[in-house]
Amino acid sequence: MTQIFETPIDVALCLSAVASPRAGGVDIFIGTVRDNADGKSVHQLEYSAYVPMARKVMEDIEAEIRSRWSVEEVVMVHRIGLLNVGDVAVLTGISAAHRREAFEACRYAIDRVKELVPIWKKEHYASSAEWVAPDSQLHRNDQERG
Repeated sequence: MTQIFETPIDVALCLSAVASPRAGGVDIFIGTVRDNADGKSVHQLEYSAYVPMARKVMEDIEAEIRSRWSVEEVVMVHRIGLLNVGDVAVLTGISAAHRREAFEACRYAIDRVKELVPIWKKEHYASSAEWVAPDSQLHRNDQERG
């Protein structure tokens, strides 16, 4: 299941979607909105995306995961819109016969979602807001600095 939601992510639904009787391991990553970033107090986050493109990239990531690991089910969901502190922003889940594959593939899934999926984030502070560079862009900037 790969989805972009404008409504709160239903963690129980995602857990149900990743469950498999053939799986001995299920790994779930849940990313939530925290109240701070780079020393600033964050009040809300706003995510936006061109949904058809974002879903296509997520589907490509799922295909890549299935080609690298022996997995049963894959769930990757992201929320868009205005989110409050504590809200679930992103969830990746993998079920596999063994825990090692589930852990490795789930870590890979969230890293690839953050790196490749065209979802943009705006941080809202007490009296201002600013768009934040995607994780992949921040990583590239760090590498360029040395």
